[in-house]
Order: sequence, then C-alpha cells, then structure tokens
Amino acid sequence: MKSKINAGILPGFGLTMGYTLAYLSLIVLIPLAALILKSATLTWAQFLQEVTSPRVAASYRLTFGASLVGAAVNSIFGVIVAWVLVRYEFPGKRLVDAMVDLPFALPTAVAGITLTAIYAPNGWIGKLLQPLGINVAYTPLGVVVALTFIGLPFVVRTLQPVLESLDPEVEKAAVSLGAGRWYTVTRVILPTLAPAWITGFSLAFARAVGEYGSVVFIAGNMPMKTEITPLLIITKLEQYDYAGATSIGVVMLAISFTMLLTINWLQSRTGLHRIH
Repeated sequence: MKSKINAGILPGFGLTMGYTLAYLSLIVLIPLAALILKSATLTWAQFLQEVTSPRVAASYRLTFGASLVGAAVNSIFGVIVAWVLVRYEFPGKRLVDAMVDLPFALPTAVAGITLTAIYAPNGWIGKLLQPLGINVAYTPLGVVVALTFIGLPFVVRTLQPVLESLDPEVEKAAVSLGAGRWYTVTRVILPTLAPAWITGFSLAFARAVGEYGSVVFIAGNMPMKTEITPLLIITKLEQYDYAGATSIGVVMLAISFTMLLTINWLQSRTGLHRIH
C-alpha cells in the first residue's frame, strides 16, 4: 500500500525525464547546436575578426549596457509598483494592475512606434525635453527607455506573490520592538524579497538583451552609435552572411548564459543566507 501511495498520480521518473529531455532537445538544444555548428564553418581567426570588429563591439556595449540599466531601473521602480498594488486599495487599482501587463500583450513593433511618436522631438514628451537639451528618440537613451518599458512586468509580477505572502504583522512586530522604518525595510522586508527580486532582474535583463521590435524604431539604428546587436544579426542575415550572424549569436549566447548563471548563483546564495 505504501509503495502505491508514493508512486503518485503522475508517471514515474524515467518516463517523465524522457519526455523532458526530448522536449528540451527539440525546443532548445538542437537549435542552439545548429547555431554553434554554423558558426564553426569559420576558422578561429575569421571568427575572432567577425565578433570583435569595432561595429560589433559597439553593438555589444549598447545592448548589454542598456539592458543592465533598464533592468536596474525596473528593479527599483518595480518594487514600488508591486508594493502599491499589494498593500494599498485605491480607485482604479484594477486598471493600474492591468496596465502592468500591457508590454506583454502589446506587439513589440507597436510599442516601438508608440515610444518613438511620444519621445520624438515633436512628440508629446519629446517636445518638452527638447528645450532642456534632452534627446530620447534616436539616441542610446531611447534604447534604455524601450528596454525599461518591456521589462517592467517581469519584475512586478515576480515580486507580487512574495509581497502577498509577506504578513504585515511581521513589520508591525519589528516596529513594536523598536526598529525604525529604514531598519525594517533593510532587515525585514528586503531579505525576504531578495530571491524574487534577483529573479525579476534577471528575467528583465534576459528579455532586454534579445529585444528587437520595440527598439529598432526608437533607436535610429546608426552604426557605432545606436545599433543593437539583434539588429546587426538581422542585417547580416539579410546580406546572406549566415556564418557571421551565427558567430555574433554564439557570443551573445555565451555572455547571456554566463550572466544568468552568475545571477542564479547569487540568488541561491541569497536563499542560503535567509535560511541561516
């Protein structure tokens, strides 16, 4: 009887693991292997020349730099948005909550056109910033704005369930024991949010690195200035330079994978510190 109970409703480990490996192979491993094999048609010298040219290096700096800045901005304001949605009741709360998911539902091309129209020199916000000498559209700042726009839901939706499970009585207990507001935030709330916070940051960053549609309109796509790496890959594909495109893709994959592994390691370390 005990073995039947432990067997559970789902199939055994062998069958489920087989399905898991087969599915991951078809969806993830085989396409990535094809990417690496295609780039292997170049010699090592050709590969290095392809992925380290000044134009490609400039696109790396813009793509990863803007992605990090956008994810960092979202990791700050995303906490505030999630906190307000969880802890406060106010008119129009459902509407605000639905607006958070708008970047999920909105086609990226539409988002790019909309942001460009708003932040262009003659746009609603752009014409207000123009006299201040701040140009958003067709500048690296515009890339950051677009990547911040598409990354916000990842942080908010990751933090919301954790905040909902965080009992407000814990904060009241800390205050009743003499803890100040800053101490309560840094020693009670933030340690609980840290794993989800890091997860939201990594998801927003990963999404931003591969973003194309919402950036290509507002960036202006000027080589060495506002050209992102995904656009450069598309340009090479249009020129039938498949080996060059896949080579850049392999470098993007390696950098992204390394950064995500580092973030996951930090997340696990944060979880261990919470347990101790």
